Amino acid sequence: MLRVITLMTDFGFSAAAVMKGVILGIAPDVSFIDVDHFVGPQNVREGAMILEYGAGYYPDGTIHICVVDPGVGTARRPMAARFGTQIYVGPDNGLITMMVDRARREGWPMAFYHLHQPRFWLPTVSNIFHGRDIFAPVAAHLANGVPFTDLGSPFDDPILLPIPSLERTPDGLQGEITDIDYFGNLATNIRRSDLTDLGEVTVRVREANIVGLVQTFGERPAGELVALINEVGVLSVAVSNGNAGERLGAQIGDRVEVLRS
Repeated sequence: MLRVITLMTDFGFSAAAVMKGVILGIAPDVSFIDVDHFVGPQNVREGAMILEYGAGYYPDGTIHICVVDPGVGTARRPMAARFGTQIYVGPDNGLITMMVDRARREGWPMAFYHLHQPRFWLPTVSNIFHGRDIFAPVAAHLANGVPFTDLGSPFDDPILLPIPSLERTPDGLQGEITDIDYFGNLATNIRRSDLTDLGEVTVRVREANIVGLVQTFGERPAGELVALINEVGVLSVAVSNGNAGERLGAQIGDRVEVLRS
């Protein structure tokens, strides 16, 4: 069976290419998907969002190598985690936070293993490139059929980042911006299902008030702020043919209010 390995890192294509070379030396028949190699430097939260974003669209058995690892070489655990039929390989530093949240919501089985079996690593392990020396070879051995349970010891306390909470107010909802994408669209932690009992709404972010939700960007003239449910089912603020992040000076963590109109 063809095994798919995805790669997401914050260190650009050159280092990722070296990781692919390591993998191909162990498992020459794998297929690669480059998810992103320009995650914000050391931005574990951004990496966690990207990891969860596409997880449901890959084939069963896909192995995801995710390396945003400011603690490389320290006591943080290298780990492998199983979510349903997908496997994550990378540091135990919160990168799997959104995957754990999704697995809990959707009832996926989960398992976490501390990688401490050097026979599945490269012979020499540096203190600053575990993507090459530990995570790439572990993923390759998994692709070759090494049992998940042979990689190390199970544990049940993975590091998780705080997940922004949603607050219901007398006037509606209060959440926050959780991601700003390449186009400057502002994703929030407010899901479609959170809005079902509010009727018509006004969305307020960074002093801007957006009346009503649209179905598509093109429903409003170019340059106008719009609010809509994005492709993953959460409330998003955008500028039609523009960049909402730049327009509003928005940052991840900024408050977003949804008010009954």
